[in-house]
Amino acid sequence: MDLRLRDRVVLVTGASGDIGATIATTFAREGARVAVGWHSRPERAERVLGEITGLGAKGCTVRLDQGDPGSIERAVGTVRDVLGPVDVLVANAVVWPYVQDWDAVVRGLTANVAGTLALADRVAADMRTTGWGRIVLVSSDVVDQPIPFAAGYPAAKAALEAAARVLAVREAPHGVLTTVVRPGFTLTERALTAPGLGQEAVDAEAAKTPTGRICTPQDVANAVVYLGSDANGHINGEVVSVSGGRHLTR
Repeated sequence: MDLRLRDRVVLVTGASGDIGATIATTFAREGARVAVGWHSRPERAERVLGEITGLGAKGCTVRLDQGDPGSIERAVGTVRDVLGPVDVLVANAVVWPYVQDWDAVVRGLTANVAGTLALADRVAADMRTTGWGRIVLVSSDVVDQPIPFAAGYPAAKAALEAAARVLAVREAPHGVLTTVVRPGFTLTERALTAPGLGQEAVDAEAAKTPTGRICTPQDVANAVVYLGSDANGHINGEVVSVSGGRHLTR
């Protein structure tokens, strides 16, 4: 299937992490120009950019702090100057407050929700001028299965899913489609090293999943790239679960 992504300009936030990096390089394999958004790991972002250019695609790195409106404006401006106006936004970055301190949770919600929506509004303005655009928000199945030690994270993802429906209605008349990808428990560095997780947790989740394995970053990337492409002509406002059917067994 031709996804018709060649020379489309894609901004992936949180692209220095496992899932974001895989999304960025998968878009590059389709011939897109990819901006690698990062917040705190510039060396990792540069490695991802190296993979993108190694695939023969154009790219750049941009630092983006979702809690800082000035940072959002600078990042979008840099992408426009280097690669062109953003055609596809993949909002993958997240601040993960591991605490029950509600002041910290509120700060996390501001960065995760308000920052993401400010970025979406900014790029949507450019998309309207061309009459084509795709916005893909990366959520999590913790929306339905909250984790007790991180209240802010599922709250933020639930808010993003609600906001996506507003964007979908508002922007579709301008040729901009908005969707959500909701990964299940995913095999990332965090999954193998975070407290309380590790290989035992991975194996336990796989045993409970109908496909017999857990989600990989490539599984997530494949869904995101399709929804963010011209091949997706009519999926709008939907939440796509990438969990191997794990959500059906809970």
